[in-house]
Amino acid sequence: MDIPSGMIKQNILIVDNDTIFRASLKNFLEKHHYKVSEAGSVKDAIKNDLMTFSAIVSDGETNTGLIKLADGIPVIVTSSRPSLRAAVDVMKRGAADYLPKPFNLDELKKTLEALIPQVRVDQPEMLGKCSSIKSLTNQLNKVAPTRTNILIEGESGTGKELVARKIHQLSNRADRQMISLNCAAIPESLIESELFGHEKGAFSGATAIRVGLVEAADGSTLFLDEIGELPLSAQARLLRVLQEGEIRSVGSIETRRVSVRLVASTHRNLKALVNEGDFRDDLYYRLNVVRLALPPLRERGDDITILAEHFLATHSKRHAKSRLKFNQPALKCIHCYSWPGNIRELENAIERAVILCDGKTIGPDLLAIEPAQKRKFPSYDTDKENVSLEDYFVSFVLENQDQMTETEISHKLGISRKALWQKRQKLGIPREKSRAL
Repeated sequence: MDIPSGMIKQNILIVDNDTIFRASLKNFLEKHHYKVSEAGSVKDAIKNDLMTFSAIVSDGETNTGLIKLADGIPVIVTSSRPSLRAAVDVMKRGAADYLPKPFNLDELKKTLEALIPQVRVDQPEMLGKCSSIKSLTNQLNKVAPTRTNILIEGESGTGKELVARKIHQLSNRADRQMISLNCAAIPESLIESELFGHEKGAFSGATAIRVGLVEAADGSTLFLDEIGELPLSAQARLLRVLQEGEIRSVGSIETRRVSVRLVASTHRNLKALVNEGDFRDDLYYRLNVVRLALPPLRERGDDITILAEHFLATHSKRHAKSRLKFNQPALKCIHCYSWPGNIRELENAIERAVILCDGKTIGPDLLAIEPAQKRKFPSYDTDKENVSLEDYFVSFVLENQDQMTETEISHKLGISRKALWQKRQKLGIPREKSRAL
């Protein structure tokens, strides 16, 4: 039986010291579209992050302690010396089921299906009729079924993650869950552990073995959002994954083979980062096999109205309101506004309007957007004693960004480029793309 389109393949762990039994069971489960990992003992099993498994099939004679370690993950206990007392005992310990060996493999399959019902993933929808979106969709349909790495470029809020999900769902890896990470959201000191995992005792606070996201994405798609924020040390490790298909966790001397399809995104100019020494050129060329460029919302013409109507219908239903409508002034406002936050800002504005609307029609007042094309910032007298750090930051950046690069600005402020970017996002002063070098 083929797994239905749009379904996530479930990850099963087999724990048994009988290698022949494990091999037979793995072969059977993989034929029925499960992803299977093996371990010969509890010690080997806990080298994995048990929380990444949908269920565990464990030999009950030696591994009953695994039930507690699994912490809520269904454990099916098997035994070559079954007894009623043993069955009662393991069920009291929290086992999901008990199967005496030899058991019918179809019975195990039915048990797994009952314990872990299939999770459906809706196909992401790309709305729009403008020429740039049609071109993007055409490119996407061609490259998604391949194994090639893809770089998605676009301003914040343009829908880069949506495109990544679409690529995954159109690939031959769609039966497995896509693994995602926003590189800008993880501290530099932790990102290597997050991506590549670590051994117990690898650093202060590493009290247990951790499986990284790259290994969790084995056989699937790894989506790295804002890859321009990835530290150089992590870039080197990622390059090895792409070149050699292997990873080594932090603190380990052993390498493991992985098959990962990488989709990365950025709102920054990676080529400029390469020139400044903040991004590896060899990694850049590995990523930039296929580049998909997302246009900002302000350049998509009538697509703005199409998206606005879609979000209005979606949030009217979500908030249990009868079908609302925009009046003409609201539609004009939506179409004329520059939307610096792009699709994300548009959706947020419409959801807010739906929540606050007491009637049947949404006007410009409920959208709460300013018609000005660019946000105006107050000027600050930095000689005054009561100027805050944020006031000083805004003043310094606005006064110097036309003459200085991001690296120069961050150096003058005594912060990293990443911290500068995060401050820009927080205070709403994104840098124009043409000046981002």
